[in-house]
Amino acid sequence: MIAKLRVFLEMIKFEHTLFALPFAYVGAILGAVTVEKRLPEWSECGWILLAMIGARTAAMGLNRLIDKAIDARNPRTANRAIPAGLLQSKDVILYVIISFVLLFWASAQLNSLAVKLLPLAVFFLVFYSYTKRFTWTCHLVLGLTIGLAPLGGWVAVTGGITWEAIVLYVTVALWTAGFDVIYACQDVEFDRKEGLHSIPARFGIAKALGIARSFHALTAAGFALLLVLTDLSWWYFAGMIVAAALLLYEHRLVKPNDLSKLNAAFFTMNGILSAVIFVFTFIDLVVVRSW
Repeated sequence: MIAKLRVFLEMIKFEHTLFALPFAYVGAILGAVTVEKRLPEWSECGWILLAMIGARTAAMGLNRLIDKAIDARNPRTANRAIPAGLLQSKDVILYVIISFVLLFWASAQLNSLAVKLLPLAVFFLVFYSYTKRFTWTCHLVLGLTIGLAPLGGWVAVTGGITWEAIVLYVTVALWTAGFDVIYACQDVEFDRKEGLHSIPARFGIAKALGIARSFHALTAAGFALLLVLTDLSWWYFAGMIVAAALLLYEHRLVKPNDLSKLNAAFFTMNGILSAVIFVFTFIDLVVVRSW
């Protein structure tokens, strides 16, 4: 069982939880300071962590289950655990069920709105994996799904949703959609052959990268708007500038005729960006305020 769990965690790239987790805590800290005029409690932070682990693990497990036949036909993904025979579908289903139980349990410890919003969150977690079968806007659906991380963090500590929370949600959604468009560029030929939908498959790699740049320009604008709408100050502003520079560098790494640095652009730059926004928000609203 432990060996299977290790394979499962490798299959879902558990370490990539770091993409969304920092933004969940950004939502929690910013929401607590903006609405509650306090900092999140340690217990709230713990339940948010468990809820994020449950949501992300369930989502990726479902994605691998739903896409197992497609993954088996794609040379890039044929060695994933299910098509390679390292895990059976029933094993993954068990882990998905456990993950959903963890998500529901953690949410129930927070507040009533967190529980009421669970069906919507579960819908997006399941629905996303099917969207590439019928629409090239699948990247935006993924964005709306990952964007639930900061929105969930906000709701966890405030029990409500404000316009500032919506701006943070949309900003993270556009960031996610942008890097997912970049990631999809490597599967253009396969997607077209299989009749799957994506922005690169629909518009070509060059135009797709341009669309990703537009999404990330709006992301930078969203980060800037948060500075105006909330109590964030110069420390956050510094982090925002670093994040914008990372987005620029990410797009310099990937060119229509050269995708050799795509993994660095997708995994490294975006992992660093989410950490940067969290660290500078933490310094701004937690460390500096405590002085």
